[in-house]
Amino acid sequence: MALLELRDVHTYYGRVHALKGITISVEEGEIVTLLGANGAGKTTTLNTISGLLRPREGQIIFDGQVINHIPAHQIVHLGICQAPEGRKIFSTLTVEENLNMGAYSLGNDRKTIEENRKRVFRLFPRLEERRHQIAGTLSGGEQQMLSIGRALMARPKLLMLDEPSLGLAPMLVRAIFETIKEINEEGVTILLVEQNARAALRLADRGYVLETGNIVLSGTADELMRDERVRKAYLGEA
Repeated sequence: MALLELRDVHTYYGRVHALKGITISVEEGEIVTLLGANGAGKTTTLNTISGLLRPREGQIIFDGQVINHIPAHQIVHLGICQAPEGRKIFSTLTVEENLNMGAYSLGNDRKTIEENRKRVFRLFPRLEERRHQIAGTLSGGEQQMLSIGRALMARPKLLMLDEPSLGLAPMLVRAIFETIKEINEEGVTILLVEQNARAALRLADRGYVLETGNIVLSGTADELMRDERVRKAYLGEA
């Protein structure tokens, strides 16, 4: 049984039909990527899984449990955490205070919180160097590290990343993707939304291609990398 399944999920913004019956699965231990142009429904998919949006039809099943109607904060308790597009850090708080906000689901379990903080600092040493710095003064790359680190503070089973390379220099993109691979190797399943299709497919085990709220292609990363439609539309090849 897959760790995460979406079965014929339909999500709306008012009357706008954003997800039109998508079906995807993510096996435990995998990195699965969602590819697609702006407006294809990638972020909507993540927000529907995390409970920020409610599907009107279909089922979302996580670890054997239907989670359609579970509040977003309880979904975090189940083991799903999201690092959102645009980072959305708490810019007036310090780095350490941002990380502590990510651990709210752990309550007063100070030992586990400290263990998780040490793990984040091991993955992102730059954050430890800046632990007392106001988050809004960090560089874009450091803010992205903080966004991912904050999501990891709850020790998720499934980490959802929305455009982690957005606005970053190529060297920082490589560093972020290397860390994502390391996080996965430590046992965290990852669902990755990323417009840098080449980098995403190099990292992922499998992928899905979304167009206007529909899944139009799926396969292993190698299969999608070789697919002529993907090469033309997302890899910039004639």
